[in-house]
Amino acid sequence: MPAVMILPARLLGTVIAMVLLSGAVRAETRTAHDFGFTAIEGGSLPLSDFVGKPVLVVNTASRCGFTYQYDGLQALYDRYRDRGLVVLGVPSQDFRQELATSEDVKTFCEVNFDLDFPMTEIEKVRGRNAHPLFRWLAEQGAKPEWNFNKFLIAPDGRFVARFGASVKPDSARIGDRIEDLL
Repeated sequence: MPAVMILPARLLGTVIAMVLLSGAVRAETRTAHDFGFTAIEGGSLPLSDFVGKPVLVVNTASRCGFTYQYDGLQALYDRYRDRGLVVLGVPSQDFRQELATSEDVKTFCEVNFDLDFPMTEIEKVRGRNAHPLFRWLAEQGAKPEWNFNKFLIAPDGRFVARFGASVKPDSARIGDRIEDLL
């Protein structure tokens, strides 16, 4: 039988802190609320601000054939925002279809789509240099295959579902899952 080590209470906290700081905490214990972005207009945009609300994270691009989905995303946000839904647009150049700067994206979205849901600065969403949220999503088996992939996050920060680019924001598949979380 292995020996059991009993630590004095004053050392137990130190040992726990060392384990946490060493990165020994498994990715499964993380939630989307552990991540944050820079808002497209500047300033921090921590996902912990959305605790208790479902969040639909969408990797976007201004020059994509699916860009028309901005209208559907805004309509979805308008439909459910009073019940707690957050739609979060994350512009990305990973598929070479985004404008040059975050300011260009912001202006494009305001002028062409009159968007008022939160958006982030341009971010990488694939690969080793992807934003940490998208690396976490990839660990959950949900990485963007193209622009306008949609990732539904539960109010407690758990990953719920990924919807590909061809799934329109007004689809029953998305609406039903959102309704389940509200």
